[in-house]
Amino acid sequence: MKVSEILKVKGNILYSVTPDTPMQVAVETMADKDIGSLVVMEFGELVGMLTFREVMQAIHANAGVVGPNTVRRHMDDHPITITPDTDINEVRRLMLERHARYVPVVDAKTLMGVISFYDVARAVFEAQSFENKMLKAYIRDWPAEGDE
Repeated sequence: MKVSEILKVKGNILYSVTPDTPMQVAVETMADKDIGSLVVMEFGELVGMLTFREVMQAIHANAGVVGPNTVRRHMDDHPITITPDTDINEVRRLMLERHARYVPVVDAKTLMGVISFYDVARAVFEAQSFENKMLKAYIRDWPAEGDE
C-alpha cells in the first residue's frame, strides 16, 4: 500500500500557518479544528510542522502558558517528509524511529497532505481486515478430501 492510497481516502483538507503566526492563534486553530498538527508554510513552501508536542514544550517553557512567541520559535523546522509513492511499511518505520505522529507528504516541493499515525494505523487495520475476510472465505470454500 502506498501513501497516495491513504490520501485518497483521507481527503485533502490541510490547515496551515506561517512562521510569524502567534502561538496563541496556532493553538486556537488546532483546538477549533480538533487537529493535532499544523503545516508551517512560507512563500508557498513547507518550512516546518507545529504539533501537539511543540505546543506542550512551549507551554512548559513558559510556565504553563503558550507565551508571546511566534510559531517560528517552536516549530519543528526539519520535519521528515514522505512522497505519495512511499510504501506504508516505510512510513511506519520512519514514524516509529523518529517518534513522529504527523508526516507531511510532499511531491516535488508541493505539499500533498499530512499523514498521521492514526491514518496509518487505520489503513493497516482495514487492509488486514480485508485480507482476513478473504482468507476466511477461501478456507470456508476449501474442497473436501473426496471432492477433488
